[in-house]
Amino acid sequence: MDQGPKVDYTPAARLPDPCIEILDERALALRLLSGTLEQLASGCYWAEGPVWFGDGRFLLWSDIPNNRILRWDDCSGAVSVFRSPSNHANGLARDRQGRLLACEHGSRSITRTGYDGRVTVLAERYKGKRLNSPNDIVCASDGGIWFTDPPFGILGWWEGEPAAPELPHGVYRLDLDSGELVMALDDLQGSNGLAFSPDEQRLYVVESRHQPSRCIWVYDVDGARLHNKRLYVDANGSGAYDGIAVDQSGNVWCGFGSSGAPGADAAALDGVQVYDPEGRPLARIALPERCANLCFGGPKNNRLFMTASHSLYALHVNARGAV
Repeated sequence: MDQGPKVDYTPAARLPDPCIEILDERALALRLLSGTLEQLASGCYWAEGPVWFGDGRFLLWSDIPNNRILRWDDCSGAVSVFRSPSNHANGLARDRQGRLLACEHGSRSITRTGYDGRVTVLAERYKGKRLNSPNDIVCASDGGIWFTDPPFGILGWWEGEPAAPELPHGVYRLDLDSGELVMALDDLQGSNGLAFSPDEQRLYVVESRHQPSRCIWVYDVDGARLHNKRLYVDANGSGAYDGIAVDQSGNVWCGFGSSGAPGADAAALDGVQVYDPEGRPLARIALPERCANLCFGGPKNNRLFMTASHSLYALHVNARGAV
């Protein structure tokens, strides 16, 4: 793997790792006393979209500007290129059959990689108009594929190519049986990370361009429809949410960093925020870089993988991913 920007990372010398900040004593149950932050890889330009493949004991993630998907092997620790070019892939997930799903900025589509390696386009247009640049993606237990579609990948030459948006910053559900693509939301600015509650009765969606402050909304799920919108958490001005993941207890783990607001202390914001199901803060994981996305994985599904700017980090926790 070619080396890009470097980050000054030093493993913790003492336990418990001071990178884990306890904000509510309930979070002590989420912390492993001997769990420490690890930097597994670096050299990316903008790391995103991690997804765990337990059957192969490896993790895939996107390096969007470098136009590649990378692979980290759990058994050897080796890092390799899984796909290049990747059509500037961003969010990654697996369908109910274990196949790779990808949000591609370059092709402005959702794709699926079959067992034989062939790539199939699942969605690229809505009512005849091109999608913007699919960003993040989840697959529900009924096989429905949900994804967000802000224009971030068509704003310049960094994460894709410049183009004029043809659609709102939508949230969609794709039914693979019928092929029907439904726009479930069209009123968000910068729709971004999304994740289901453990029972899939609620969907959390990040609005990363909401003003005056970035926030996460939660909706009740009714088939392909979302209703009863309410605020889950607010970043309170200087911070911004990105990708999110939910554990089996319904706690929401959020990639976090500076919103770029004047005076914002990026170093104090970079990392992961953890909230209980009611949106009350539980803990913070401080990282040397802004965290874009995260997922649970590992043999026991209790290892938190975090894609953060130039690097991939991991932390064993006393929680397991909901899916």
